Amino acid sequence: MNKLNLKKYTDFLMKETETLLNIDSPTGYTEDAAAWVLGEFQKLGFEARLTNKGGVLVSFGGEDRENGLLLEAHTDTLGGMVAEIKGNGRLRLTNLGGMNPNNAETEIVRVVTKFSGVYEGTFQLCNASIHVNGEYNSTKRDWDTCEVVLDEDVKTKEDTEKLGIAVGDIVCFEPNVRITGSGYIKSRFLDDKLSVGILLGLARYIREKKITPKRAVYAHITVFEEVGHGGCGSVPEGCTEAISVDMGCVGEGLACTEKQVSICAKDSGGPYSYPVVKGLIEAAKRSGADYAVDIYPHYGSDVEATLEAGSDLRHGLIGAGVYASHGYERSHRDGAENTLRLLIAYAL
Repeated sequence: MNKLNLKKYTDFLMKETETLLNIDSPTGYTEDAAAWVLGEFQKLGFEARLTNKGGVLVSFGGEDRENGLLLEAHTDTLGGMVAEIKGNGRLRLTNLGGMNPNNAETEIVRVVTKFSGVYEGTFQLCNASIHVNGEYNSTKRDWDTCEVVLDEDVKTKEDTEKLGIAVGDIVCFEPNVRITGSGYIKSRFLDDKLSVGILLGLARYIREKKITPKRAVYAHITVFEEVGHGGCGSVPEGCTEAISVDMGCVGEGLACTEKQVSICAKDSGGPYSYPVVKGLIEAAKRSGADYAVDIYPHYGSDVEATLEAGSDLRHGLIGAGVYASHGYERSHRDGAENTLRLLIAYAL
């Protein structure tokens, strides 16, 4: 089998992913990332618009408008929100999405105020000096035992309030993006910015190859996936099928690696449409994409939110393999390229 040479498009999508990862976008604070995504699709020559909800809806064109395919990915990420300004001027947080204090401790954060700019700090265990705190090792890390220490001269609640920091302000965690010479990409929030990069790679492939898909193909970059309702609206008329392009899980009991594309047969919401799963496997074989089929025990996707909102659609889920999901995540350019390869074979 002569496989498509997709190196050019994989190089492109990796650069796009790196740029997007460095734009803060926890759920509820996604305007900057959505504006960038919108602009990138428009630069590639596609019709794209912002939805009322703040997502990006893109049309890739296509002949059959009565049997459209919707590809869903999301650019919102995990993060935090100020829940309390403590008496010592530090901040107690509440999570946005599945942000977990166990793997966020000691991370640099940015507190985005509504009217007074952005302030830097660090998310730390309360009483974080191990030479002082005899219970440092045994303390459970949660949102009550950890706090944001601001890099400002604040000692009281009033000091912090004078900076303009208030309850409800967004807290963004540093992604720490790295792309290694061996092709690995490491960062927080590969879920799901790597998939947005892959869809941008697909868009560039369609444009440069002057392809008109056999059926109408759309992309919806959602902004509320991490809290469960990202894909609940904005389904274009005539769509009969939707596929979440999200992360593929890598872990014990699963077959997928970071270098493969994962095809999900079932997750916590139940089985995906059998004809879609079968068609994705056939497309992977036909295209030479390195793939695995897996079941994710603790997972939900945009496309399930689309169905729960009442859309009458067949549904599927694919994604590049990602290790350490919702933590400091890692994938590989091969996994991204295999996902792109499968999308080209299945959607076009």
